Amino acid sequence: MERGQLFVVGIGPGDHDQMTFRAKEVIAESEVVIGYDTYITLIEDLIVGKEIHRYPMTQEVDRANQAIRTAEGGKKVSLVSSGDPGIYGMIGLVYEILAERNWERDNGIYVECVPGVSSLNSCAALVGSPLMTDFAVVSMSDLLVPWEIIIKRVEAAAMGDFVTVIYNPTSKRRVHQLRDTREIFLKYRSPKTPVAIIKGAYRESQTVVITDLQRLLEPEHQQIMGMITTIIIGNTSTFTYRHLMINPRGYKSKYELVHDTPADA
Repeated sequence: MERGQLFVVGIGPGDHDQMTFRAKEVIAESEVVIGYDTYITLIEDLIVGKEIHRYPMTQEVDRANQAIRTAEGGKKVSLVSSGDPGIYGMIGLVYEILAERNWERDNGIYVECVPGVSSLNSCAALVGSPLMTDFAVVSMSDLLVPWEIIIKRVEAAAMGDFVTVIYNPTSKRRVHQLRDTREIFLKYRSPKTPVAIIKGAYRESQTVVITDLQRLLEPEHQQIMGMITTIIIGNTSTFTYRHLMINPRGYKSKYELVHDTPADA
């Protein structure tokens, strides 16, 4: 039997222009495509005629197991994940299951992680240059990670003056997490610290707001909070300019930034 192949594919934020060439290539080559229903919908025009398996949210384990079993049957399979599959995505779970099954890399199914544009850099691109220096990424979802651990990570990021990207800031069930996080950041940063709120980057629902830490939880901002919203909190050096967040890399301390004479003079 032909060796099966499993591609765990990052489709980026959802717009086809933001997908990598490799992602499109392996999806085109695959006989079977498996994924969360919303992600399948985002790439429907790329998978016409293929065997498709849609799953609701929270069935990640079932998705991963079906993808592995199908590949073990000799098929070429794409398990699609939004953003990058290695950043809060599906590849970690796939490898965990394979390890439990004593998978051998050389003799078992072929597995490839196809990286994609993550929410952290797609959102950063829309709001300026907030990730020019060290940054941290924290998810507010406590479904798999206890809130006590998440809050320790938030405190460390705030105290360390990291620009901080927040995934999954709120949901219908989770209402206090973002409020608690804001209170921690206010212990270490000015209320005027720039904050970007980005909903549905590169999708039809895209909404971008530049505000500050003090006004983060204003009612008009609550309306765009949710599972497809990403928040970027600046550090003590971040500033805003013409509705952009700019985080200095440090060049100004060593170089003259503006040259009045032409470069070829």
